[in-house]
Amino acid sequence: MQFRVYYEDTDSTGLVYHSNYLKFCERARSEVFFKAGTTPQNDLGRFVIKNLQAEFIAPAFLGDCLQVKTQILELKKVSLDLKQEIFRQEQLLFRMYIKLAFIDLVKNKPSPIPQNFLEILHGF
Repeated sequence: MQFRVYYEDTDSTGLVYHSNYLKFCERARSEVFFKAGTTPQNDLGRFVIKNLQAEFIAPAFLGDCLQVKTQILELKKVSLDLKQEIFRQEQLLFRMYIKLAFIDLVKNKPSPIPQNFLEILHGF
């Protein structure tokens, strides 16, 4: 997913505020579902973050054009591990490893990822 850094994404110095890198990655994950005509949740459940590890490598600035690249590292019955990286052209700015689990909305417990979501996830 490609996007531009806007004023609202930055702090008073024109640098992207640290938490916005997580938002950019979330948007990239959601966009895969939106392009498939759905959202990353359904009547039965939703994805939640189990854990993440973030590495801030270089800053992004107001007006930069950035790209989020997402790679599935492991896809299991109820969870998936992803690597997401943010680039400005060829320069790596941010890297995150994240584990998502699919949670049953009623039982609030891990539940198998629906088949249609598995098909969408292969679009990463």
